Amino acid sequence: MNLQDYFTILAPDDIRISGTRIGIESILYEYIYRGKTPEEIAEQFHTVTLEQVYATILYYLHNKDEVSAYMADWLEFARQQREHQQQHPSPVRLRLQHLKAEQAATEASSAQ
Repeated sequence: MNLQDYFTILAPDDIRISGTRIGIESILYEYIYRGKTPEEIAEQFHTVTLEQVYATILYYLHNKDEVSAYMADWLEFARQQREHQQQHPSPVRLRLQHLKAEQAATEASSAQ
C-alpha cells in the first residue's frame, strides 16, 4: 500500500485520514506538541487505527518541511479563531458569563 492511500487531501490546507473526519493536524499535534505515543493517540481518536496513526507520523517524517508548514498554518489559524472568539463572544457565551457572575455574586453575599 502507498503511504498516500492513508489520506484524503480535500485542499492544500485540509488533509484527512482516509475514512475519517480526522485531520492529520489533530494526530500530529498530539504527537509533536503533547508528546503522546501512537498508542495513546489511537486510544484518544476512536475512529483512527494504530496503523493510521503510524502512517500519519511516517507521512510527517517523510515530508517534514511541508507538513511543518501545514502545522504552522493550522496553529496560526487556530490562534486567530480563539482571538476572534474572545473579541466577539457568541450570545450563548455572554449569557453563560452573566449567569456565572450572578452565581458568584449570590455565593459571595451568602457567605457574609
